Amino acid sequence: MTASNTANDPLVIAGTAYASRLLTGTGKFRDLDETRRATDAAGAQIVTVAIRRTNIGQEPGEPNLLDVLPPDRYTILPNTAGCYTAEEAVRTLRLGRELLDGRNLVKLEVLGDQKTLYPDVVQTLKAAELLVADGFDVMVYTSDDPILARQLEEIGCVAVMPLAAPIGSGLGIQNKWSLLEIVDNAKVPIIVDAGVGTASDAAIAMELGCDGVLMNTAIAGAKDPVLMAHAMKLAVEAGRSAFRAGRIPRKRFASASSPVDGLIG
Repeated sequence: MTASNTANDPLVIAGTAYASRLLTGTGKFRDLDETRRATDAAGAQIVTVAIRRTNIGQEPGEPNLLDVLPPDRYTILPNTAGCYTAEEAVRTLRLGRELLDGRNLVKLEVLGDQKTLYPDVVQTLKAAELLVADGFDVMVYTSDDPILARQLEEIGCVAVMPLAAPIGSGLGIQNKWSLLEIVDNAKVPIIVDAGVGTASDAAIAMELGCDGVLMNTAIAGAKDPVLMAHAMKLAVEAGRSAFRAGRIPRKRFASASSPVDGLIG
C-alpha cells in the first residue's frame, strides 16, 4: 500500500484516525532504548502500557516510559494486564487516566487464570459496563466468541480485540472462522490481540478483514526485535492491501494464467 493509500484508509478509533494499523506493546524489551527503536520500526502510533508493571509517572525518580515514547507523539493506551477482577481493572484504569491527564482511551483485559492468561469473560463484561458508564473509551481484549464480541460492542466498547491464540504463545490464528464471523457482524474496529508469532500471522489476520493487530511478545521476544517490528509493519500493510484488493476464488482445478481459448490460428 502506498503512503497515499494508507492515509486514505485510516484506522478510526473513538473518533481519531490513525495511519498505522499495527499497535504494539511496551513490555519484555531489554531496555527503554530498544522499546523506542522497535516502536519506531513498527510505525506504531498506539502503544499499550501495563499500568501495574510500567512506570509512566507513578514512580518518581525511576526510568519513565514517557521519556522515550512521549504522549505528544504516541497515543498511550493504558491496559489492565495482571488484573483478575472487574473491580481491580476499573481501579487500575482510573489511575491510568489520572497519570495521562484525563485521557479516556484504555485497553481492558481481565484474566481468568495465570496459566493460560485466557480472559474471564464474565468479569470482562462487568468491567466494560462500569468503564463505559464512567466515560472511558474502552478497547477490550476478549475470547474469539462472536456472541461475546457483539455484547461488548452493544455495551459501548469502541474496539473489540479477540485473541488469535493464548497471550505470548506465538501459535498464530487458531480459529479463523470465529474471527470472520466477528468481523462480518461488527460495527466497531476488530483488532486481533494475542497469539501472533510472525509476520505471516499478522498478514493473515488483516486478509481476513480485521482492522488491526496488536502485539508485544512476537516483537520483543524475537532475536532481533527491531527487525521483527519492521517485518510486522510490512505484513500488516500487505495484508490490508490484499483484503482491499480482493483475492481470487479458490478452485479445485487449474486455471491457466494465459487462457487457451481464443488462441490465434
